[in-house]
Amino acid sequence: MSDLPRKAVTRTAKLAALPLGFAGRATWGLGKRIGGKSAEIVARELQQRTAEQLFKVLGELKGGAMKFGQAMSVFESALPEEVAGPYRAALTKLQDAAPPMPTRTVHAVLAERMGEEWRELFLSFEDKPSAAASIGQVHRAVWHDGREVAVKVQYPGAGDALLSDLSQLSRFAKLLGPLVPGMDVKPLIAELRDRVSEELDYELEAQAQREHAAEFAGDPDVVVPDVVHQCDQVLVTEWIDGIPLAEVIADGTPEQRDRAGQLLSRFLFSGPARTGLLHADPHPGNFRLLPGEDGEPLRLGVLDFGTVDRLPGGLPPTIGACLRMTLAGEAEAVYRMLCEEGFVKETIDLDPEAVLEYLLPIIEPAEAEEFTFTRGWMRAQAARIADIRSPAHQLGKQLNLPPAYLLIHRVTLSTIGVLCQLNASVRLREELEDWLPGFLDPEEAESGTREAVGERDVLGADVALEAQG
Repeated sequence: MSDLPRKAVTRTAKLAALPLGFAGRATWGLGKRIGGKSAEIVARELQQRTAEQLFKVLGELKGGAMKFGQAMSVFESALPEEVAGPYRAALTKLQDAAPPMPTRTVHAVLAERMGEEWRELFLSFEDKPSAAASIGQVHRAVWHDGREVAVKVQYPGAGDALLSDLSQLSRFAKLLGPLVPGMDVKPLIAELRDRVSEELDYELEAQAQREHAAEFAGDPDVVVPDVVHQCDQVLVTEWIDGIPLAEVIADGTPEQRDRAGQLLSRFLFSGPARTGLLHADPHPGNFRLLPGEDGEPLRLGVLDFGTVDRLPGGLPPTIGACLRMTLAGEAEAVYRMLCEEGFVKETIDLDPEAVLEYLLPIIEPAEAEEFTFTRGWMRAQAARIADIRSPAHQLGKQLNLPPAYLLIHRVTLSTIGVLCQLNASVRLREELEDWLPGFLDPEEAESGTREAVGERDVLGADVALEAQG
């Protein structure tokens, strides 16, 4: 039934062609140079061809290949500007689009999973998908009760394709590494592979989305569509309109960019605190900018809860405490906490002041009252860590990332990548103070709690007096 290219030998051959293609184009470029073309023109043509092939292969294969491409797409901000253009265009396409599944396959999945009379559940159903991504595609429809809905249909064979692709990609991770300077691609692929079973389980996704929808119901800033129906390989949720974040990145106004960046930051830190879940797939295809109700500010629509990190107590207080102490310049305390949490292995001995110097540029956005995230800032951070002559590179190699923090780290980095794509000015410190456990000094946090309680008491007294009057 499947039209997803899933024969292992076929998919392996396509993926293996990527590094071979890179090498072949380098040879082609050398020939052009010998033929008299300038190095700059040849390099531009080479990058354009590489980008086009990257999108074509990853997009066609969907599955793990495209999932990897989407994860990489949010880091295009880290690419040197002279090569960013072609990759930006190609990788951005992967955020919200892929070659669609044939209509006959969609109908077959719906008939098998929802019953032969599946059409009776809908007043209308659009055969042309509104979005097609790594493991499934979305169709717009009207549910039998009149609600507009999004029908997410999983590609047949998606599970095998995911595992096969990610295994193959890990084999030549070193060749793909230069696409994002300063980032080790292999752990990213391994982490994506660990999440495969969750991503494919629409029941888990429906549960996570319901929890978010209930918590954010009526929220003035964040909109999460509720789940309407779920069965194996099919998920039906409420439809939300809005401007895809990829369009805001490409053509948005400064006001739209800043508002989207602020709300994205707010959702990143408030989500775990309010739901005990971290939305772990923050690429632009999963967000929409929606008009506010009754003239209120723009809101952020959040989609796709297929990958979440379960954090019952919210984000670990260690992150906030470490961030607060780093900003305060408490090198010894920061180093001690990093050792206790496993970021520095017992066999490694580092200079606490050097560790502080390594961390400070990265956390610059948390220090300012308002910080403008730019591609230039992202590139500078990537270059500092990627340059093998840099002390930051040497120190970074000696740090360890404990498994419990792996997904949190990737989500945070991915979100920062999107903020840089947006070129958004964000009051990040404000969100950290409101939502990140441990970020406020314990005495300051206690004082803030007392003040909040006092305000509520005064307000309650005022209401009571008005009622008596």
